[in-house]
Amino acid sequence: MSLASEYLSSSVKRLKYYKMLGEKTFAQLQETDFHFRPNLASNSIAQIIQHMHGNMISRWTNFLTEDGEKDWRNRDVEFEVRPLNSTELNGLWQQGWECCLRTLESLSEQDLLKTVQIRKESLTVVDAINRQLAHYPYHVGQILYIGKTIRDSGWVNLSVPKGKSAEYNLSEGPKDPANLKT
Repeated sequence: MSLASEYLSSSVKRLKYYKMLGEKTFAQLQETDFHFRPNLASNSIAQIIQHMHGNMISRWTNFLTEDGEKDWRNRDVEFEVRPLNSTELNGLWQQGWECCLRTLESLSEQDLLKTVQIRKESLTVVDAINRQLAHYPYHVGQILYIGKTIRDSGWVNLSVPKGKSAEYNLSEGPKDPANLKT
């Protein structure tokens, strides 16, 4: 496998991992939890989902041929409080990730050094992917933190639990936290 092919495969694998972490958080929430805001300066999980959806659809639609910040995107609306239920929010989540992953999986090794635009800034495809590899986990981390805050002692850990590292390291189980049983 070439380095370019490994990079594309690894990027998809990492993004699928963060998608899964978000989904395992959603599974622990009640309907109203999606709209909980720790304070007025913070976003709810619903707002973060709306934003990630808008970003993913904008960035990954016609990725190689159009600026990643589409004229039709209204980023400010993504952060408005909207009365969406968990089914609707999950639909946005899935649609955004499908667009992102489908585009990434369609890229060839030759595409990696091409130049794309995001907000009129020229980036190599590698840099544009790296930009999103930083952006999406940042927001998934926010989702997990809000979920942990809401669930408190009822939170089911999505990684190696505190105080269990030695036990986990001795186990014969998978070493990828994505495969941990919750």
